Amino acid sequence: MFPNLNAELTRRGVKTKDFASLLKVSEKTANNKLAGRTEFTLSEIKIVAAFFPNMSIDYLFSTERTA
Repeated sequence: MFPNLNAELTRRGVKTKDFASLLKVSEKTANNKLAGRTEFTLSEIKIVAAFFPNMSIDYLFSTERTA
C-alpha cells in the first residue's frame, strides 16, 4: 500500500521485525500498517519521518510509487 516506504526500508536493509521495533508495535501490526490494513498513528508517522529526515512524508506515505 505504501510502495515508496517499503522501497526505502528495503534500500536501507530494514526488516519488518526491525521496523516494528522502531514503531514499538508487533511485527504483525507493522505488516498491517505497511499493507494499508491498519492506519499509522501520528506519533508513528513522526518516527518514520525522523528515520528518513531527507524524505517528505508525502513521498513516503504515497499510495502510488513515485520513484
